[in-house]
Amino acid sequence: MTLIGNLRHRPVRRLLQLFVGLLLYGFSMALMVRSELGLNPWDVFHQGVSRLTGLSMGTVVIAVGALVLLTWIPLRQRPGVGTVANVVVVGLAVDLTLALLPPVEPLAAQITLLIAGIVGNGVATALYLGARLGPGPRDGLMTGFAARRPGRSLRLVRTVLEIGVLAVGALLGGKLGIGTVAYALAIGPLTQLFLPRFDVPEPEREVPPRIAPAPAT
Repeated sequence: MTLIGNLRHRPVRRLLQLFVGLLLYGFSMALMVRSELGLNPWDVFHQGVSRLTGLSMGTVVIAVGALVLLTWIPLRQRPGVGTVANVVVVGLAVDLTLALLPPVEPLAAQITLLIAGIVGNGVATALYLGARLGPGPRDGLMTGFAARRPGRSLRLVRTVLEIGVLAVGALLGGKLGIGTVAYALAIGPLTQLFLPRFDVPEPEREVPPRIAPAPAT
C-alpha cells in the first residue's frame, strides 16, 4: 500500500488539525468510558477485548486499528498520513486520559462526561476528516467493502459492520447503554455541523487554456 495525502497544500495547518483531531478523538473516547453510560459500537468491542485480554483499552485500539488496516490490502484501499497516525495517536490519547481521569460516581457528572465525549468526538471527527489526509482504518474498511459491492450502500455496510462489532463487544463485556444510542443518533449531525468549519479543500487545478488551431491557408 502506498500512502496518499497531498501535503503540498497548507501542510502546517492540515497536520496540526489532524493531530489535534486525533488527540481530541482519544480524549473524547476516554470521557465516554469514564461516564459508564455506554460507548460507540467500535469502543464497546475495544473495551470487551480489553477486559478479555487484560490489555489497556488504548493498546487494543492500536492493535485492532493495525489489523483492520491490513484488510485494506485485499480491498485495494490506499491509506493516508492521517490513516497511519490514527492507528497510533488515538490509542495513546485514550490510555493517557484514562490514567489521568479517575472514575466518577454522581450520575450528573457521568451525564456531563457523556455529553462532552459525544460532542468532542463530533468535533474531533470533523477536524481529522477536514484535514483530508486519509480516513481512519475503520472508516476505510467500510468504504472498501461498499466499493467492492456496488449494489450495497455505504450506510448498509456500515450498519452491518457496527452491529457485528457491537454484538461481539457486548458479549465480551463491553459497556452497552444509553450512551451507545445517544452516540448513534448524534454523531452524524454533529460531524455535519462542524465539518464545514474545519474542511481544508484542495486548491482547484488550473486548466491550461486551449490553443485554437491555426487557420488553414
